[in-house]
Amino acid sequence: MEIKVSAGNIVEHATPALVVNLFQGVKVPGGATGAVDQALGGLISRLIESGEVSGSSGEITIIHTSALAANAGGTGKSARAKSAPIAAERVLVAGLGSSDAFDYEAVRVVSAQVARKLRALKVSGAATIVHGAGIGGLDPARCAEAIAEGSLLGLYTFNKYRSAKSGEDAGSSDSDANSPGPETLELVEMDAAKTKALDKGVGRGVLYASAAITARDLVNEPPNILSPAALADAAEVVAKESKLGFEVLEEAACKKLGMGAYLSVAAGSSRPPKFIHMTYKGDARKPANNIWLVGKGITFDSGGLSLKSAGGMITMKGDMGGGAAVIGAMKAIAALKPKINVHGVCAATENMPGGSATRPGDVVQAMNGKYIEVENTDAEGRLTLADAICYAKDNGAAKIVDVATLTGAISVALGRGHIGAFSNSEELYSALEKSAATQGEPVWRLPLGSVTKRQNRSNIADLKNTGGRGAGSITAAHFIHEFAGETPWVHLDIAAFNMSDGVSGVNVQGATGAASRLLVRLAEDLG
Repeated sequence: MEIKVSAGNIVEHATPALVVNLFQGVKVPGGATGAVDQALGGLISRLIESGEVSGSSGEITIIHTSALAANAGGTGKSARAKSAPIAAERVLVAGLGSSDAFDYEAVRVVSAQVARKLRALKVSGAATIVHGAGIGGLDPARCAEAIAEGSLLGLYTFNKYRSAKSGEDAGSSDSDANSPGPETLELVEMDAAKTKALDKGVGRGVLYASAAITARDLVNEPPNILSPAALADAAEVVAKESKLGFEVLEEAACKKLGMGAYLSVAAGSSRPPKFIHMTYKGDARKPANNIWLVGKGITFDSGGLSLKSAGGMITMKGDMGGGAAVIGAMKAIAALKPKINVHGVCAATENMPGGSATRPGDVVQAMNGKYIEVENTDAEGRLTLADAICYAKDNGAAKIVDVATLTGAISVALGRGHIGAFSNSEELYSALEKSAATQGEPVWRLPLGSVTKRQNRSNIADLKNTGGRGAGSITAAHFIHEFAGETPWVHLDIAAFNMSDGVSGVNVQGATGAASRLLVRLAEDLG
């Protein structure tokens, strides 16, 4: 869908569908919605009075202006030209919910909901007012950014492996997901002086959406297609298109560097591991002005010899969601050009129960020399992150953020409302928390206390890779912290955020692209 900005009177704008909005509790609409209401002879106000329109979040009311023209007398195009009260063929009144809770995330959500409704209506195009820029009191350019972002994310589909005949039998929770969406969405602004800023906002929103869409596409790929090599190939395509530095360390190079923890995870798979390194130089004269984004890249996680149940494996193609988030973020970062050097790393591999697989009880050595007792081969992601973080530190990392679908325990602790976060740096965490809130991907910080740290103690090695059932997300973070050391670091556990069971807000069924937009915003904020 092409998203553009134009100056003009929304009432006079000819379009198949015109989108206006309403806050909950408003009895007489104002602003652009009020102008449309007046042109419709107060119809929106009457619908509010009757209770049919309430302005509640998620509510979308459709008014067919052709019916109004017909009621005024005559039929067909000639009657419409003579009698239609407004240039648009239909008006959609989108509920914004309470004005007290309204923010940029609410703009994203309503834009996603409206975009899906427009797709269901099978209209070729639509025009909208800039939600939040009027009575909402938000910055117009950032509202335009949120509209573009929400619309594109809300319309996302992954139909690559559906035949043309599958249609509704595909079983999508979004019944219109196979239908093409509107070709264009036009943001109409009365004040021509504002259109330049709005256009810039739209451009930024498209880039932010592209980060999540890239990540979604990768996570949604089936694991027989997306091998570690295929993930490296996809990252290379992004790097070439975005003019990023790019390198893949093969297994022999990783062995030479001493990445025993990472390679222990790869040992059971017939597919070779690929250690991916992408580089954006936003401040080439100051190499120390950098941040390293480290993503977990397990393209399929069987659990290794500590085999998962069949039900536990069904979503494990998405265990590279952290790596996908980093690759998607690097794409948008390269386009937005913040003044900071950004490195994206993904230690890609499968975790399989082959004859050469690592056994429970084995001891492996990480790149920094630490010995790790592998108590459970299904606690593999932290082993790959350990060596990836060591690699980042050896190459001058000033700040590190790792992103991983690390523990099921995080969904028990936090549900799906927040990404779990752990950190050794107040400054870096504060910056990340602000970036996360801005992008509607909120984080919640959990503690790294001395009591839970003891759970990772090993009787025969420096540490073991699990701390038992209790505080599973925390002991996993403690393990990673052992390798981050004093380098400012944040660990994000996105296991509860990575996949969606259905349509909700900007997300559709399948991969969400979790944390990709958060990482882009953080790079911009730090740069």
